[in-house]
Formats: sequence, C-alpha cells, structure tokens
Amino acid sequence: MDKLHRIAHLKRILDSRKTPITLRGLMEAMECSESTARRLLYSYRDDFGAPVAYDRERRGWYLEQRRDDNPEELPGTWFTPAELHALLSARELLRQIQPGLLAEQTAPIAKRIEALLKGRGIGTEQILQRIRLINIGARTCPDDTFVVVTHALFDRTRLRIRYHNRGRAPQPQTQPQTRPQTDDRDRDRDSDRDQQIQPRDISPQRLNWYRGGWFLDAWCHRADALRRFSIERIADPQPLDAAARDIPEQQLDQQLAGAFGIFTGPPTASAVLRFTAYRARWVAEETWHPDQQSSWLPDGRYQLALPYAHHQELLMDILKYGPDCEIVGPPELRAAAIQMLRDTLMQYKPDQT
Repeated sequence: MDKLHRIAHLKRILDSRKTPITLRGLMEAMECSESTARRLLYSYRDDFGAPVAYDRERRGWYLEQRRDDNPEELPGTWFTPAELHALLSARELLRQIQPGLLAEQTAPIAKRIEALLKGRGIGTEQILQRIRLINIGARTCPDDTFVVVTHALFDRTRLRIRYHNRGRAPQPQTQPQTRPQTDDRDRDRDSDRDQQIQPRDISPQRLNWYRGGWFLDAWCHRADALRRFSIERIADPQPLDAAARDIPEQQLDQQLAGAFGIFTGPPTASAVLRFTAYRARWVAEETWHPDQQSSWLPDGRYQLALPYAHHQELLMDILKYGPDCEIVGPPELRAAAIQMLRDTLMQYKPDQT
C-alpha cells in the first residue's frame, strides 16, 4: 500500500473513533511498524493540515474538532481504487435508468453520491470529462426476465424456465438452403426450437455479475443438482407457488465458485502457466483466482498455478497472450491448447484452388 492510501486509511481510522487510539492500536489496525505509524501521523498533520492531536492522559491520537467552516478533506485522488470504482459505477447505473421507472426514487441517491465525490475534489462536471468506465463485451439482459428472476430470488419461490444453452450444438440441416429465410421463417424456426427445449423448474440461489453479464446460481430440480444460468438465455420464466429449495452458502461456493471463471463444478486440476519476463510485469499484478500460487523464476519469468474445472474459458484467457505464455501442465490442457492453435491456423490456410 503506498503512502497516499496509507494516509487515507489513517484518516478513516481516526474519523471512526470516539476515543483516542494508542500507537500500538494504530500499528495493529494499519499492519505497520511504529516508525511508519509515526511518520504517517506527522505527515497527515504537517503536510495536509489535519487536526491530529495527542492525548497524554489516555496516551492516544485523535482528530480535534475544527472551528472553521472548511474542515480538512482529502482530495479525490485519496479514494482507494475500489471506493472510486464503486461510487462511479453506482452513479453510472443510476444515470442509465430509464426516465419514469425509478428516476424519482433514485435521484436522492445520485445526489448523495455526487456530494461524496465533490467532497473529495471531484465535481459532477468533471466526471464525464476526466473519468470513463469502459465496459467491453457487456451483454443485454431483458428487463422483464430480470425482474421475474429477482422477484423469485428474494421471495424464495421456484421458477419454471426454458433455457437456451449457448453450448448446445445446432441441429444439422437436412435440406440445402436455397434462399434466405424471411423474418416469418426465422420466427417459426425460433418457435420450433423453443418447443424442443423442455421446461425445467429451478430454485434461485444468488445472482452473479461477471464480465459484463448476469448469471443465476440455482438448484435445477430436473437435473437434481446445482446449475449456473446466463440470465439473457432464460426464456419465458414463470413464477411457481412452490417454495424454493435453499442451498447452504458453503455448498454453493464449493460447487460453483471453487474453480477458475464462470464454469461450475469443483476444481479437477491445476493449470501451471509460465509467462515471459516481458509479460510477467503485467501478469504478476493480476489476480486470476483467490487460491492461485505464483513464483518468480531465476530467468525473470513468472509462474502461475490456479485450479480449474473446465478448460474452455481458461484457454481463452491464456491464448490471448500468444507466445508470452506457455502451458506447463497438465498435459491435457496443453494438448487442448495445441489443438486449438492448429484449428486456428487452418482458418488462415491459403486456398488450394
């Protein structure tokens, strides 16, 4: 943690206390040495004019009450990255709400967020000019489907849905296509496909926001197992009167959140990746999985090991690094990457005609 964030952390600790905090308590709260804690206190007082004072009787540090109308505030850059992202994301989501839906109810929330930003030196007029939230690859989630799903989630009731799995292979055409289908034909084809997909009853457990899309963890009563559903692929959700089956959070984490990415299932293997010394400068600062293990190699390369259950999404993240990443193991993951690269090269094979 750099000095700016440490002082911001110090400010939050002092602001939250009604009694002085001892130097030992401050060291434990900030996980730092005595010399570091003293330097931060003096810097906060001397460099930024904070009303930091020491109570000799109680042997603790505290913030005195200011008498002027301009209380000390840290500038906007003193937000931690997570705090600034959270506030701006919340404001952006509120801004995107359609007029007439929740605009009146959410207006006070938006104003409060803007006041917090302004209090740290970020004016409303500066937000669009100076800060952008880039959300590449976001998928559109139907409002009506989302409303039905969230109602069932919080009401703890079951849903009957049809689910169009992206991974489902399309049915081969028995007749060659001789002319483009009209819109009516497209609708008929979609209707036939809907008829082929059997409905299933599910008990919603929790929602996940992941890489620009909403995913629902649910108990599937047809499969008698936990499943994860992409919300935008759910069709015709129907609320049921039956109560939802509740799954313990620990079981949800174990079966749905233990491996890499959005694919479900407990980890079945551990991927070992080696990045070149050049690429290591970026990857070493990334978190791919909470249980990852990493180490620097003597030649400057960076080795990363992480658990996974399915290789599809993991390979997409690995192969984007091209020659800067080598899959050391396991052999089946390495073989899958080799096959994918061969198939990719075939797409660029010169015509033999």
